[in-house]
Amino acid sequence: MEELRGFVVSSDPADLAFYSRDLWPRHHMAVRSGNVATHPPRAVVWPRTTDEVARLVRFAIQHEIALVPFGAGSGVCAGVLPTPRTLVVDLKRLSAIREIDKAKRTVTVEAGAMGLPFEESLEREGLTLGHFPSSILCSTVGGWIAARSAGQASGRYGKIEDMVVALECVTGRGEVMRFVHRPHGPSLVPAIIGSEGTLAIVTAAKLRLHRAPTVRGFASWSMPSMKDGWEAMREMFQSGLRPAVLRLYDPFDSVLARSGKARKRSAHAPGRGTAALRALLKRPQAIGELLDSRAANVALGGALLVAIFDGQDESVWDEVARARAIAERNGKYEGEGPARKWLIHRYSVSYRQAPLFAQGLFVDTMEVAATWSRLGALYDAVRRAIGKRAFVMAHMSHAYPDGCCIYFSFAGVAAPGKGAWDDECEARYDAIWKDALAAALEAGGTIAHHHGVGRSKAPRLGDELGAGGLEAQRALKRAFDPHGILNPGALQP
Repeated sequence: MEELRGFVVSSDPADLAFYSRDLWPRHHMAVRSGNVATHPPRAVVWPRTTDEVARLVRFAIQHEIALVPFGAGSGVCAGVLPTPRTLVVDLKRLSAIREIDKAKRTVTVEAGAMGLPFEESLEREGLTLGHFPSSILCSTVGGWIAARSAGQASGRYGKIEDMVVALECVTGRGEVMRFVHRPHGPSLVPAIIGSEGTLAIVTAAKLRLHRAPTVRGFASWSMPSMKDGWEAMREMFQSGLRPAVLRLYDPFDSVLARSGKARKRSAHAPGRGTAALRALLKRPQAIGELLDSRAANVALGGALLVAIFDGQDESVWDEVARARAIAERNGKYEGEGPARKWLIHRYSVSYRQAPLFAQGLFVDTMEVAATWSRLGALYDAVRRAIGKRAFVMAHMSHAYPDGCCIYFSFAGVAAPGKGAWDDECEARYDAIWKDALAAALEAGGTIAHHHGVGRSKAPRLGDELGAGGLEAQRALKRAFDPHGILNPGALQP
C-alpha cells in the first residue's frame, strides 16, 4: 500500500465490500444471508491514464499479485471474484472521448466511459454507436468489449465486435499495445474482445459510428406459437431485412412485455403474496405444463413479436410493409403500440430482480444461441432442463441470417428440506445451471451469447470449444499474460 501512494487507491472496508463481486445472482443469495463481502480484494485502484495502468501491471508482476479490471460491476457471470492478493482496477477515471471523426464516422473513447452518457454525447453530434444493452445505465465501454456485449438494436448495428476498429490495451507483460482490426489477414482484435480481462486491460477503443436515426418504424404481431414467430424472424433476416429490434416473447413473457413498465411498489418484507408465490414456485413443472396448454396460450394472447426499424427517410415504412407481409402469413397484426411501449420501457427489466431476492426467491437469466435448424431443439431442451426446478419463460432476440439468441428468465425457491433457506436456494440454483448448460451443449447450442463466461460457465467452456480450442485459449493466455496476473480464474476452466 505504501508503494501505491502515487495512485488513487483505497482499502476502505466499504470500497472493498462493493468491489468484492459483480452482479452474478448467486452472490445475491450470499448477501441476503448476511455475507456481504465474501471475496474482498486487498485494495481498489483508480488509474487516470493508460501509463498508470501499465505501471500497475508492472507493479503486480513485481509483487506477484493479481489484477481484476472493473467497469461498472453489472456483469452476471462472476467475472469479478477477487482474493486478498488482488487489486481491483476500476477504469472509470479513464472515461474521456478522445476524438469524434465525423467524416470517417468513428469515435475514440476510453474504456471507463459509462454507456448512456457516452451515447448521449454521440447523439448530440447526430451520431450513434447503435449499442444499447439493457445495462447501458450501469455498464462501460470497456465492459462491453470484455464481455462481447450485444445491444438491443443489434439487428441493424451488430454486436460490439462489429463496431471495434482498434483497441488500446495493456497486456499482462505491462506493455501498451494497439491492435487494429484488419478485414484481410490476421487480426488480434477478436482475441481481445470477449477475453474478460484475462489477456489485457482495455484502456481505449476506436469504434465505428452511424448516423442517428431520424425516422423509426414500429410494428408488432401476436403469433400462434413460438415456432411461427421465429420462422417469421428467420425469413425477415434471410430476405435482407435488418430491423434494429426484433424480439419474440413466449406467451407468459408477452404479458410482461405488453405491460412494459416495472412495478413501482416493491414489497421488501415477505407477506401473503410472497408466501403464495413461494408455494407456486415449489411446483414449477406443473405451472409450466399449465402455461404450455393451448387454452393458456390463447388466454395469454399468444407469442408477441415486436419490430423497430431505424432509418433516415420514409423508406423505413417500406421495410415495415415487407416485414408485415412475412409475419402476417400466420400472425395477427397488433399495430405499433406494443413496440412503442417496449421502447419506452426498454431498460425497466434491469430493476425487476432485487425485490424478488428480497422476498426469498432467486431469479436469473441465461442467454444461449444456435443456428435456425437447431433453434427449436435448443429452446425445448433448455426450457425443459430449467423447468424441472424453476419457473421459466423466454424471449428471442439478436437474430442473424443464420441463427438466433434465446434469452431464458427463471425464478425459483428453495427445494423442500431442512437446510438453511439460502443454502437450499443455492443448491437448487446450481443444479439448474448444471442441467441447463448440459442441455444447451447437447442440443448443439452455445453456453453464452453476450453475457460472457466468467467463472459461472467456465467449467463447460472446454465442452463447447473442444480440446484444441481450449489449448488455443491457454496459448493466448501464456503469450499475453505469462505471469498469470490478469483476472485469474475467469473464462478458462
